[in-house]
Amino acid sequence: MIIGDLSAWLAIARGRLIVELSRAVTLRGGQVPEDPGVAELADLLDGAAATLHGAIRSGARAELTVAVAHLRAADRLGGLLPAVTLWHLRQALQRSAPLPNPGEPATAPGLPAPQTC
Repeated sequence: MIIGDLSAWLAIARGRLIVELSRAVTLRGGQVPEDPGVAELADLLDGAAATLHGAIRSGARAELTVAVAHLRAADRLGGLLPAVTLWHLRQALQRSAPLPNPGEPATAPGLPAPQTC
């Protein structure tokens, strides 16, 4: 694969992950701006984690906290290491996607797993 092709593929994969993470934030009640950055998504998921209370939701809160840490790592890396940034974005998505919707009862099944890039 030529470097230009790899760069284009990485940019497309990053954009797709940002869209999927935006959906995960929206499902948790966050208002996502039109063109969110990784740091904005981290802040929104951090806010969603803060709303989860009780013993049953503590696991979900812990998963969101890890997702936020991955988003912050991806934000710090920026465009320096695209493949590593994508790994952090995927980890954040995987951590945030299967969590229950905050509007559902605590015993409700989680969301379906997202498709990978």
